[in-house]
Amino acid sequence: MKYFLDSAKLDEIKKAYELYGFDGVTTNPKHIKNSGKTFESCIEGIADYVKDKPNFPVSVEINPHLADVQSMVEMARRISSLSANFVIKIPTNTVGIVAGRQLEKEGIQTNMTLVFSAAQAIMAGKLGAKYVSPFIGWKEDHGDDGVKYIKDIVDIYRKYDFKTEIIVAAVRNSQQIEKAALFGADIVTCGLAVYENSFNNPYTDLGLKIFKSAWDNTKKEGE
Repeated sequence: MKYFLDSAKLDEIKKAYELYGFDGVTTNPKHIKNSGKTFESCIEGIADYVKDKPNFPVSVEINPHLADVQSMVEMARRISSLSANFVIKIPTNTVGIVAGRQLEKEGIQTNMTLVFSAAQAIMAGKLGAKYVSPFIGWKEDHGDDGVKYIKDIVDIYRKYDFKTEIIVAAVRNSQQIEKAALFGADIVTCGLAVYENSFNNPYTDLGLKIFKSAWDNTKKEGE
């Protein structure tokens, strides 16, 4: 399973790639805002960093105010022209599905995002999107079963041999990472803090404490 970083901060992207060997990045308008930069300067900085990393995709979302196919497609083309790494995030609704289908026909890879049902995910698979992004965290934040619909999407994609890769998005904790992996999702994406928290465990800390004590109290040469 691939690890994508959900961020638009260049320092975090560098850390994820250079220290942890992550596989890609997902951004959204909220992450762009949190970077403290303009949309243009933010994605241009990212484009410059990834220009020599051909297998490191970066999802960039179009303006969420766009509500017609042509406007969506035109902005997607502009963003895509900035970097071969860029994948265009398109909202999964009626207009977005039409725009996504056109972009994929043009060879512009898409990430169909804001998916909250298996039915939405089916259309992403049918149009041949590069990625589909079901949001597990948002579902569970509002009391819905986020885990089951992820499993349903994975099962449907395997049954019909859809080539679209499943990015489990809005991941909030280690358990959700584990569930995504167990179900066979292709990718998870979450913030750096969530990943780093998953790297650690209090039992590991306890074990280190015990082993440090044993190391320090082991008989030394000459004693």
